[in-house]
Amino acid sequence: MDFTISPALEDLRSRIADFVDREIIPLEADPAAYDAHENIETGLLRQMRAKARAAGLWCLQLPPESGGLGIGRMGMAVCYEEMNRSIFGPVVFNSAAPDDGNMMLLDKVATPDQKARWLVPIVNGDVRSVFAMTEPHPGSGSDPSMMRTRAEKQPDGSYRIYGHKWFITGAEEAAHFILMARTSDDPRKGLTAFLFHRDQPGWRIIRRIPIMGPEEHGGHCELEFDGLTIAPQDVLMQEGDGLKATQIRLGPARLTHCMRWLGLAKRSMEIARAYADVREGFGVRLADRESVQLKFGQTAMNIEIGRLLVMKAAFALDRGSRARKEISMAKIQAANTLHQAVDMAIQINGARGYSKDTVLEWIYRYARQARLVDGADEVHQMVLNRFLSEEGNSFWRWPVAPS
Repeated sequence: MDFTISPALEDLRSRIADFVDREIIPLEADPAAYDAHENIETGLLRQMRAKARAAGLWCLQLPPESGGLGIGRMGMAVCYEEMNRSIFGPVVFNSAAPDDGNMMLLDKVATPDQKARWLVPIVNGDVRSVFAMTEPHPGSGSDPSMMRTRAEKQPDGSYRIYGHKWFITGAEEAAHFILMARTSDDPRKGLTAFLFHRDQPGWRIIRRIPIMGPEEHGGHCELEFDGLTIAPQDVLMQEGDGLKATQIRLGPARLTHCMRWLGLAKRSMEIARAYADVREGFGVRLADRESVQLKFGQTAMNIEIGRLLVMKAAFALDRGSRARKEISMAKIQAANTLHQAVDMAIQINGARGYSKDTVLEWIYRYARQARLVDGADEVHQMVLNRFLSEEGNSFWRWPVAPS
């Protein structure tokens, strides 16, 4: 693959970087910029989104006909990294989870009528959305075959939903929901994806689950379904296509997480290096100590490894592959690199890093979830081992161009 990017993509990356530096990063130092759950305050978010949209920096992930910039997965890797140099960045550009993955899924598989009703309001920034799949034990987590939430088909063709979901990101503030439920016991065709609006009766939020935080807008919620009725036209794809819908959504969405996490890892390095350049102890700058230089060099290399794995996976997705092996490797590397980078940055900054005088403690708490969300490290390691068992030494093969 060719790692050079086009002048147009470089211009877009540069404009995003400038917007983040000039408009977003300064907000992080203002306590009034935060809501009660340590994300950007909603009124301020509306203002910043209007600025981003006016600057032509909106919904990069979608094709132009759907209101986006159509830069592909490789272009997203370049730009998402720049966006998330700020902890507030992705949501300002309408490229934050879970809306990001939901928009890509709806754009790919929804009918024209469904796009008009369910996708366009998210693209416009009028509503937030949810992907509701995870359940408490003994229901589904990383293994969707364990799903217990059920959809019972009615004589008129509608479905009634009964079940229990939890850790559903954004549910408290979302209006549009994509819900996974079981419609049969078929191991491949037993799940179905449904669309519903928050105002429909038959479901409720049991609680907003307290977490280490900080939180996305709308938190991580526990939901109960007790007869939610969903019309036939609000089935996404076809009955029994839920597993396919999940696979279409989760692979690219995992990769966009990785792109964003690398931006936060780079920001952590920036803060650490800036402090090491000025902080002296025992007559020596931290930046001149070999032990500190080793930390910086190792972290820089780990970030670059993550970038290469992300770009390889993006390259494969842009060429029609599901890229399951590539995405699992990128996910493990990016999640662990973020955690290591911010931990190192706090150590370099000492008590300052542990305080709220920088965003490092925010990033540190956020980073710990990265090794859990969208599949824990161990799940992706098992995925890779399965590929290794099936492929043997071909696991490391180079793709060969047609002659």
